Amino acid sequence: MPLRAKQSVALALFWRNQQRYKVITFKKIVCGSICIISLSGCATFKTLNADLPLAQRMFIYTGTRLDWAALAKNEVALRKFKVEPPSYPLADLPLSFALDSLFLPLAVCAEIFH
Repeated sequence: MPLRAKQSVALALFWRNQQRYKVITFKKIVCGSICIISLSGCATFKTLNADLPLAQRMFIYTGTRLDWAALAKNEVALRKFKVEPPSYPLADLPLSFALDSLFLPLAVCAEIFH
């Protein structure tokens, strides 16, 4: 194999490795950003861990409701939860919706039997 062909193959492999490194780095940056934003407080965990009597407690999609009330600046709804909303409710909304959907069977049982 001529020297020129070996150099072009080595350059192509180097370029492919560089592209893979950039993609992995971008994925890590996105995942890290989501984790950092989530540290501002997950509305689902805040509302389920609220210090409320059982009769006043809501269970179904409470994190999503809290985020939505914070986005709409609905003071009446925010007072009902007696929990401070997350710092970034728009970023927390999809994560809270996913977690509330995961907890939905438990929330329905808790709502029925309390």
